[in-house]
Amino acid sequence: MKKILVIEDNDEVRDNIAEILELSGYEVVAAENGKVGTEIAVQQLPDLIICDIMMPVLDGYGVVYLLNQNPNTNSIPFIFLTAKSEKTDFRKGMELGADDYITKPFEGIELLKAVEMRLHKSEAVKQQLARDIEGADSLNSFLTNVKKVSHVQLISEEREVYNYKKKQQIYAEGQRPKAVYYVKSGKVKTFKSNDDGKELITNVLGKGDFLGYTYILENIVYKESAEVLEDAEIMTIPKDDFLVLMSADMQVARQFIKLITHNVLEKEESLLNIAYNSLRKKVAYQLTAMLEKFKAESPDTKEIRLSRDNLAQVTGIATESLIRTLSDFKAEKLVDIKGGSIIILNESKLKNLPY
Repeated sequence: MKKILVIEDNDEVRDNIAEILELSGYEVVAAENGKVGTEIAVQQLPDLIICDIMMPVLDGYGVVYLLNQNPNTNSIPFIFLTAKSEKTDFRKGMELGADDYITKPFEGIELLKAVEMRLHKSEAVKQQLARDIEGADSLNSFLTNVKKVSHVQLISEEREVYNYKKKQQIYAEGQRPKAVYYVKSGKVKTFKSNDDGKELITNVLGKGDFLGYTYILENIVYKESAEVLEDAEIMTIPKDDFLVLMSADMQVARQFIKLITHNVLEKEESLLNIAYNSLRKKVAYQLTAMLEKFKAESPDTKEIRLSRDNLAQVTGIATESLIRTLSDFKAEKLVDIKGGSIIILNESKLKNLPY
């Protein structure tokens, strides 16, 4: 049974809403003002919140603002209930994170339809993205979910998909972004170059990954370049379509923000590895990280197909140091080397090297 929190200072209106919802099979929790409602939301984590705007102690704007600051409550669908219908009020509520509005007076069927629609969308997002936030098939599942719950069609037969060859450039540092790119297959690297032409790889992306989206969201030129590491299929998502997606459905946008946060944390961890770990631990960390990338296409693989130069660049060390360390790991039976591939023999030991 879905739990709905109703925050409304008018006793008659609050009781009426509760009665309608309970008769429709929902569990209802009620609060007489915003302060009490916020406390209940944090404690009980309802499936949906219906909240009046004009209330004593803490108004509806304050409620949605506080709940959006809390990672445990910021994805709960939120419907404003208000007698005010001016455009400025609607705009302010949406900017703060509300998902929908119902204006007083309202019919019972109108209330139930709004509740059902928001719960349906929320459930669709949760089901499709249950594994995504943990990083498994994240963007592939996200895109599938968008197709189901948003008016914006991110994946369709009409969307352009291009075949890129190894070493082919996707975009270059300094260019203005016109699209977001989605990797359907293959591998792509993003990198920065210094004045001498030396590269530092900032990320390696594979099946199910987006690239280029942060520059569109920030409305700035590319601060890095993107190049294909191995033959790849890349879907192009025009800038305007992507921006419409981000503004069209608050639930989907919130989930995407969580995915961005996950990617940022990964980059921070990689930078800490480069800055503070020993040479051996740097290489071991990057080997296990790259293995996860290759597992996106072949879950049981133990093979990393990446040139020594590229692996050295993403690790932040000299190629000679990488080759020497790989030789040590081979002697210790942590890895095997076959041609251009590195075979991981003991992933657990690599992740837990003592020095």
